[in-house]
Amino acid sequence: MDFMVQQLRPRYSISWLRCIDEIPQQAWNALAVPLSTPFFEWEWLRNMETSGSAVPKAGWAPNHLTVWRDRTLVAAAPLYLKGHSYGEFVFDHQWADLSQRLGVEYYPKLLGMSPFTPAEGYRFLIAPGEDEEILTGLMVEAIDQFCLRNQISGCNFLYVDPTWRPLMERFGYKKWLHHSYIWKNQDYQTFDDYLAAFNANQRRNIKRERKSLDKAGLRMEAVTGEAIPKSLCSRMYSFYADTCDKFGWWGSKYLTRQFFEQLYPNYLHRVVLIAAYAEDTRQPVGMSFCLFKGDRLYGRYWGSAEDYNHLHFNACYYKPIEWAIANDVQIFDPGAGGRHKKRRGFPATPHHSLHRFYDPRLQQIFATYIEEVNELEQREIEAINQDLPLKQENDCSK
Repeated sequence: MDFMVQQLRPRYSISWLRCIDEIPQQAWNALAVPLSTPFFEWEWLRNMETSGSAVPKAGWAPNHLTVWRDRTLVAAAPLYLKGHSYGEFVFDHQWADLSQRLGVEYYPKLLGMSPFTPAEGYRFLIAPGEDEEILTGLMVEAIDQFCLRNQISGCNFLYVDPTWRPLMERFGYKKWLHHSYIWKNQDYQTFDDYLAAFNANQRRNIKRERKSLDKAGLRMEAVTGEAIPKSLCSRMYSFYADTCDKFGWWGSKYLTRQFFEQLYPNYLHRVVLIAAYAEDTRQPVGMSFCLFKGDRLYGRYWGSAEDYNHLHFNACYYKPIEWAIANDVQIFDPGAGGRHKKRRGFPATPHHSLHRFYDPRLQQIFATYIEEVNELEQREIEAINQDLPLKQENDCSK
């Protein structure tokens, strides 16, 4: 691959960098920390790389695009060369199959997202006060040149920031509609306020699932920041790995033990651990791992040492929602999947990815049919949300 530094004009220079350690932490975070999402901060992305989780051997080759004015970082895009489509949670296998039929090498592809993190918020990182449109144009041109020069099939941005998407569409990227399951705080003051949104039958179900922990002799604790001991980070990996192993090939065990251990102590300010303790144990018997920033909470991983009835629902949904309400969180993204979530007040919520292919045939087919694909997806979102167990206007039951 060609990773040369190219002078564009006296004012700016473009650099492609193979690891985030090549970029000063303070310079990168000056662009990333103002975002609402935590997943593009230097510490998080560096941990992905130095832990051996997002590395070339795993099919994630860091290839970050940066724009400099003299020695000042003014824009950046976290990017990866991908040799497969695992860990993305946007399933593009139909486009890979079509490429094969056309005789186009689909991999490697260039990908913009936070590795293994299906959470909305991807965008180019632009320094405050800079001309976003000019810098975006330079970055799009640099990506085009890089992909054409190195025979990359396409560039894909996943879970994009909805405020950024229109700008990229003006630069010729095509949107693809998907959905996640997102909880929004409807001015709840207590957990009972959240319960009141459901119909009577579902309220009873949730109360029963909450009480099942008392019957099992379990108590739930939310631990954050400096209160998290180092031992819990390693313990969280064990729970995560066990859960992934239960699903075999589909388990998605992408992160290493080192990733979890390296969260301590420099990234604990973003972490919430929901831990379940039995009466006779000092170590948690189950735990979920969440991150928060500002008014947003993100559920990521969970696991348990034994099969406790309804522990999953409590660790991954009810206790985080209770914590979210108490801490004025407005949006809770619990992670991939939806079978259990929609029954617990997480409606299907649209998000988009953006795509450009460099083979003219593939690009034309994508552009021709993607609107039909998006219309079908929109119908699915509407159908899901018509089936939520929420209280109807004429339901006055408590």
